[in-house]
Amino acid sequence: MYSQRKAWERSVTLLSLAVCVVLTGAQHEPGYCSFYEDCGLNPAVEGALIPPRVPCKDYRKAVNVTGDHYDLFKSVCPMFANGDGDTLGCCSIRQLTALQGSLTLSKAVLIRCPSCAENFAHLHCATTCSPNQSQMLTITKTANIKQPSGVIKEAVVGYEAYISTNFSDASFRSCRNVRIPSTGGFAIATMCGRYGSTLCTPQRWYDFQGDSSNGLAPLDINFRLLPEGQTAELPQGAFSFAGRALNCNETTPTGGEACSCQDCEQSCPAVPPPPPLPKPFMIGRLNGVLVICITVFACIFFLFMCYLVLECTTYYLKSRSARKGMSTKDQNENEIKHKITPKDVTYSDKASLATQDFLGSLFQTWGTLMARYPLFVLPVCLVVVIVFTVGIKDIELTTDPVQLWSAPESRAMREKNFHDAHFDPFYRTNQLILTAPDRPSHYYDSLLFGEQNFSGIISKDLIIELLELQQRIQAIEFWSDDLNRTASLKDVCYAPLNPDNPSLTDCAVNSLPQYFQNSLDNLNAKANMTELGVTKDVDWRDHFIYCVNSPLSFKDITALGMSCMADYGGPVFPFLAVGGYENEAYTIAEALILTFSLNNYARSDVKFKVVQQWETMFLEIVQEYQKNTSTNFTFAYMAERSLEDEINRTTAEDIPIFMISYAVIFLYIAVALGEYSSWKRILVDSKFLVGLGGILVVGCSVLASMGFYAWIGLPSSLVILQVVPFLVLAVGADNIFIFVLEYQRDMRRPGEQREEHIGRVLGNVAPSMLLCSLSESVCFFLGALSTMPAVKSFALYAALAVLMDFILQMTAFVALLSLDARRQDANRCEIACCVTVTTPHPSKPNQGVLLPLMKKYYAPALLNPVTRVIVMVVFLVMFCASVFLLFNVKVGLDQELAMPSDSYMLDYFAYLYKYFEVGVPTYFITTKGFNFTSAEGLNAVCSSVGCDQFSFTQKIRYATEYPDRSYLAVPASSWVDDYIDWLNPGSKCCRIYTTGPNVGEFCPANETGFFTCTKKCMKTPEDGVLRPSPEEFYRFLPDFLSNRPDLQCPKGGLGAYDKAVIRDNETGEVIASRFMAYHTPLVNSEEFTGALQKARELARNITLTMRQIPGTSPDFEVFPYTVTYVFYEQYLTIVNEGLFNIAICLLPTFVVCCILLGMDLRSGFLNLFTIVMITVDTVGVMTLWGIDFNAVSLINLVTAVGISVEFVSHITRSFALSIGHTKVERAKEATANMGSAVFAGVAMTNLPGIIVLAFAKAQLIQIFFFRLNLVITLLGMAHGLIFLPVLLSFFGPGVNNALLLQDQEKKSKEMELNNKATYDNVNFENHEKSNGEIPVEPSCPVKANVVFNTTQEPNKLDIAML
Repeated sequence: MYSQRKAWERSVTLLSLAVCVVLTGAQHEPGYCSFYEDCGLNPAVEGALIPPRVPCKDYRKAVNVTGDHYDLFKSVCPMFANGDGDTLGCCSIRQLTALQGSLTLSKAVLIRCPSCAENFAHLHCATTCSPNQSQMLTITKTANIKQPSGVIKEAVVGYEAYISTNFSDASFRSCRNVRIPSTGGFAIATMCGRYGSTLCTPQRWYDFQGDSSNGLAPLDINFRLLPEGQTAELPQGAFSFAGRALNCNETTPTGGEACSCQDCEQSCPAVPPPPPLPKPFMIGRLNGVLVICITVFACIFFLFMCYLVLECTTYYLKSRSARKGMSTKDQNENEIKHKITPKDVTYSDKASLATQDFLGSLFQTWGTLMARYPLFVLPVCLVVVIVFTVGIKDIELTTDPVQLWSAPESRAMREKNFHDAHFDPFYRTNQLILTAPDRPSHYYDSLLFGEQNFSGIISKDLIIELLELQQRIQAIEFWSDDLNRTASLKDVCYAPLNPDNPSLTDCAVNSLPQYFQNSLDNLNAKANMTELGVTKDVDWRDHFIYCVNSPLSFKDITALGMSCMADYGGPVFPFLAVGGYENEAYTIAEALILTFSLNNYARSDVKFKVVQQWETMFLEIVQEYQKNTSTNFTFAYMAERSLEDEINRTTAEDIPIFMISYAVIFLYIAVALGEYSSWKRILVDSKFLVGLGGILVVGCSVLASMGFYAWIGLPSSLVILQVVPFLVLAVGADNIFIFVLEYQRDMRRPGEQREEHIGRVLGNVAPSMLLCSLSESVCFFLGALSTMPAVKSFALYAALAVLMDFILQMTAFVALLSLDARRQDANRCEIACCVTVTTPHPSKPNQGVLLPLMKKYYAPALLNPVTRVIVMVVFLVMFCASVFLLFNVKVGLDQELAMPSDSYMLDYFAYLYKYFEVGVPTYFITTKGFNFTSAEGLNAVCSSVGCDQFSFTQKIRYATEYPDRSYLAVPASSWVDDYIDWLNPGSKCCRIYTTGPNVGEFCPANETGFFTCTKKCMKTPEDGVLRPSPEEFYRFLPDFLSNRPDLQCPKGGLGAYDKAVIRDNETGEVIASRFMAYHTPLVNSEEFTGALQKARELARNITLTMRQIPGTSPDFEVFPYTVTYVFYEQYLTIVNEGLFNIAICLLPTFVVCCILLGMDLRSGFLNLFTIVMITVDTVGVMTLWGIDFNAVSLINLVTAVGISVEFVSHITRSFALSIGHTKVERAKEATANMGSAVFAGVAMTNLPGIIVLAFAKAQLIQIFFFRLNLVITLLGMAHGLIFLPVLLSFFGPGVNNALLLQDQEKKSKEMELNNKATYDNVNFENHEKSNGEIPVEPSCPVKANVVFNTTQEPNKLDIAML
């Protein structure tokens, strides 16, 4: 069967050859031509992009080429030139001129690689001019063409050429990697038709060159590629052309240099691969950090166990001594107390006591004064607050994310400012990504491309629907007050090829309908076409397949003959039209993409409001379209303003949530502060007005802080409005509870006035309040050293607000409590002040509910010997585990988290990551100080022939070979390379007028006058390496940048580079330029940050290399820039920034605690250690709960330090000042007395407000405010109320001997007083018995209530001293 098939194929081939012989009537002999001379235009070609001139059929001997004919011959086909008079050829001057024009088009893109351009010309010179032309081809088709003289000649309109595969393969290899700098793509993609660069082969490459339907080939050529030695299928006397094809790394016979590495892999030096990624830290097969954490825990646990054994041993020895008679009790079973002498009191003890006495006395005097004149204090405080608050009228609210998170002096901000100062800001994107998930796919049997599977969304009706939506958006018009006229898309659109006076069709709109120039007629077009004997209709599907594989084509190869270029004149690359495909299988794409690119304007520009107004109408149309039930698309969309709009929207919508949160906190404070001794006195003992006053104090402190900074011009932000009140409320509420509860629990002494009572209570608790407030305030002031604007402004606002809150509590709140105490003492109701209650106030102080519970149950249970050990072990495990988790926390903030949970932007981000096939563009920008005009300078930048192997653009190209490491997918477009190609006399781009009024000026390639522009801008260099002189560089650069690219000159710089090169207006020097590359698709913060880091490393390497070029300024720099860098730069340093900020906040908590406790270093250290544990544990839980570490979480962690001070410092101070017998007793006392106030004032104040935040729409609030603050509060409460008392019971400081001595002296005086009172009473009884009356001593300073006990001796009197 196989042999029969081969015989049949051979018969068909022989029959074809016989037909060819009949058609040509010619033989294949050496030295003979098959055609000669130009016969005119090919009548079979319609819609050609260049004149399709064809030769006349003329079997004749090759002619001797001499004179001008030879000069032109040598210029066009030097490989066949053997000298004037010694050269034979088969082409006339007219043929050479036509061939030269055709080769000029190819040279425009291939001249970068001389050997490729040489090989390309070699083949066409061989088939056109070779003296042995008849042996290399067979004419297959002719046509009669009438000459200008009236004579009809037979012209060749088709032939079959025989090419050796050795030549074709080598020629193809030399050209396959030649780049187009402006796009970063391959030139072969524009010369392989429907196959693009990926599927292109030598046969497909030559098929395109011989296809007259592409608008470039003047006639049909069937290139038959035959292996070397295969002659059976050739006509007698014919041979396959086997000229020598140059490798791309070889020089050309005419002196052209080898191609550069950018265009030729064989020319590339041995570039070492990037070093391997650092391996994770391992110890054996286990994670190294985990092993270290376990080891550290084991060591600490071992030391703790040793400590416990030592303590138990000491206790056993003491007990044993007691059993041997060394009792510590007297005969009445009372503890024998060790008497403290002044020698036992250390300097630290004295300092501590002196500090407490000084602060207590100071605040007691101050509190008495404030309580005595409340009606004066309150108005004064109000006036001060108003003076500060008035500044709010000038407050500047920062909403721009760039200004929030990037420091003005940061590198990214400096680079952004440089870019925006020299170049237009990054254009604004308005985009839709559309899908049709329920649409079935279909197969299409294409005449040219075979059977193709089309996804459901690549269907004609949906494309038409998309076109209608696009046209509706393009037709947006509105009245602009800023322009005082009707505005439309053309007023704000990005029009790269007509930026000065754009029309609607000049606007850059990228979409699939642009392959059809947005024409419904083109979409509906059909044509009958015959290919290989098969006739079928071709339609939009054939055109689509061709265009996505060859987007730079001006004419497809189908019978439709339509262009692939968009109506604005630029190409539409497939990744901008469709998405969700694999391996360039565009027909099965899952999404259509519609993108409107608008100019970006500074916020101060009048057109900024215009472009925002256009985007508002764009969103309205899209949202209305989405609601339409007849819509066949499921899609996501965004406008440039969407991100900021959605953030502002969610902030406004979540304000009620924050208000409810504050209301819940107020309600709790108002209820919890009440005493509630009796139902009848509930309105008397409630503290609604005091709670409201406390809330107002917090509000006034926040307003005063905001007003003050508004006065001095420091901008605020929404983060400040949301976080600072919450923070100050947590701090303020704690102080309020401590103060009020202490006042309620303390009994007023006899003869003590109300104001003195308040002052004395304030003297007791204010030092503790000062300790916390001062620690937090200094903490936040130091936090302002942060370089992040949002963190810095937050720290400053919070520091002053906390300080103002403390000041107002010491003044206004004390006055308010004094007024409330007057009301309560008068038994007046709180709401109805005129109503009094007859039920008296209980004589005993109200201890509330928490204090008895904690004293009786919680403290004893917590400080049980077994519980203490368990607590220490559990919290140490938590700490070590959190240290391990700390190394695994994710750094960054994915942009979708900034959106509310119901935002349309979340759908857009999901669609973007799923369907978009290319990353964001990035620019490598050069600053002033580099000499582009010197040969060394050009070679250090360019990537074409003659350029340095490690030049600017070459290094970027090397980086793209490792996209997973460099995050670069496409090499940089290079205006330098395209400028050199544009200047090359081998192309038609740069010419000079030789006649007419513009003599001596630049002549564009589309100037068709034959003798108008005969002079090239530059001469052909002898070595093939063209480098303009400085004068030529400066002279023609403006012409290049303003030259619109077209078929005749695709290298024109307008659109691609006119905004990429900035020159000095006077000298013409290039003071800034940019080279655009593309990142790989970046999905999350980690990838965006990695892309920035790698781009900077690459730019730094390029900078150091270019500074070595003679004449380069030492401050010359190359840096990368894209619009996202300014957001993600913070994550390069945020870990160090965070450690610095948290450390700088922890420092004052230690210092202030030590100072205010009289240089008690141990208390300060334990206080600091507990706060560190809270912070570390918080980061550990962040890892488990998916809370990333970023600027927002850093603000909350700084806040966590402040709140932790509230949980820890009060209890630490209470323990330090306690004079209990043992550490356990002192810990119980501190836990019960101060722990209850902390629990009520901090934990229970924060939790209700935090829980309300769970209902916020903004994910940012849900994650970084609800979750994180909940973690902070729970961990703070656990460490402050569980771990810290246990820690103090083990390792807390010893009792202060100065306090013991003071207490001892006080009790001694009381004993003396008691004894004196007893003696006086005995004398009184004796005197009464003798005289029968009781004398009264009015000046007696001691009053005693004498209670006779009839069961005891008379001298056993119970005297209660008051």
